[in-house]
This record gives sequence, structure tokens and C-alpha cells, in this order.
Amino acid sequence: MNPNRTASNGAPVTVTLLGTGDAFASFGRSQSGYLIDAPGGRILMEAGPGLLPALKSNGIAPDSFDLLLISHLHGDHFGGLPFLILDYMWETPRKKMLTIAGPPKLEERTWLLMRTMFPHFELDKIKRKLKFVVLEPGSSTRLGKFKVSAIRSPHTRPDISLSLRIDGGGKSIVFSGDSGWNDGLVELSAGADLFLCECTYYESTQLNFHLNYPLLAANRDKFKVRRMVLTHLGREVLNRADEIAIEMGYDGMKIEI
Repeated sequence: MNPNRTASNGAPVTVTLLGTGDAFASFGRSQSGYLIDAPGGRILMEAGPGLLPALKSNGIAPDSFDLLLISHLHGDHFGGLPFLILDYMWETPRKKMLTIAGPPKLEERTWLLMRTMFPHFELDKIKRKLKFVVLEPGSSTRLGKFKVSAIRSPHTRPDISLSLRIDGGGKSIVFSGDSGWNDGLVELSAGADLFLCECTYYESTQLNFHLNYPLLAANRDKFKVRRMVLTHLGREVLNRADEIAIEMGYDGMKIEI
């Protein structure tokens, strides 16, 4: 038995793909965002620039989750945080603490971005409702009823990018984040119920900081997961969708595991 595997309690876990596009919003897809509904609570993973409209267009209250996970500090993955914070300040005041967990410098960069976009707002009150937690590569952290494990992905230097595994509610979900090929991702995803894997390119196979479809197709059997869904889809992949043999996600897709 895989030591990372959690026993299922039979209750469903639902993952809603709010944004499955790459940094260029290829084919009009929203940038990164995923909502996990589990017996232990609701998690938002990633906060692309279109996060707030994606939440509201799907009827999801911006204050309905108490845990937000960020894989790395590129704008298409955390650039929606200032708008979410703005909503908490003026439209949907938070009653409970929101834990925001991600790589080192997440807190510093979030407030820098917030002050750049909205320089004259008083932030002390909303800061008291937000708790930042650093996820160190190679470690697991208990956040509420969930265990979040992280490894470093080969994507950014010197900043740290993460691939994440969430265990809770009797199920396990793995998210590659943005990543070049990484044998550690095979180990991290072993036994997972759902593996959300980035697939940005098709022809541009020489780029080693993103995954591409030919590489994933050649190594698909290494991933011992119940279901694998491609996301962070770029123009090259979407232009050749009829050639893709691995399931592709789409904005608004709901996955029950």
C-alpha cells in the first residue's frame, strides 16, 4: 500500500476547474484556479487574475473557503489575490481567518502587489483576517483537516515553485503546478485519486521549465494515479486537441472523485 494513500470514507470530493489556461489565456481560457470541496472543508488552489469573476460566475462565494494554496509567484497563479482581498475589504467581509499557504516570499509579494495596485488603502484590518503559511519543499503540513505535501518543481530560479499533494476527506489530489519534467512528481502522485498536470506545449519540447504533451504521453504509464487530467493548456496543445489521448480539463469542469 502506498504510504501516502488515505483510506476512503465513501464521501465524494468534488474539484471544480475554474481556470485551465496558460499565462496567455490561450483560446480565451481563464488562468489558474481550482476549487476542492471535501468533507473536511473547501480549498481554493491558485489565484489567477480572473479568479474573482470565475468564482462569481460559478456562484461561489469568495468567503466560502478557509484555505488557499498557491504553487508559485507568477502572476497567472497569484495575481488575482489583490482583487480577492479587495472583495474582502468592501463586498464580502471575512468572518473567519483565511489561511494562505505557498512558497517562501508569498506574504511579502502579496502585500507588495496589493500596495502597487491599490496604494492608498488601509490594510491593517484585513491583514488580521489572513494568515500566511510557508510550504517548504520536501515537507508535509497539516492545515485544518488536510495534509498538504510539497516538492520543488523545476520552474523558477531563484524563487521556489511547488508541486502539491492534498490528502483529506479520504481522497488525494496532486497538482503539478508549473513544472518541467521531475521524477519526484511521479513519486508525489503515486496512488492519487486525481492528478491535475500542466501541459503547456506540444511542439516546443526544448523548453525544460514547462511540461509538453509528447513527454507526458511517453511517460504516462509511470504515473500510478486513478485519473489524470491535463490543465494549464497552451495554444500548441489546444490547436491539436484531437491528437491528445490524455483527458483534458476545461473551465467550469467538475470532477467527482
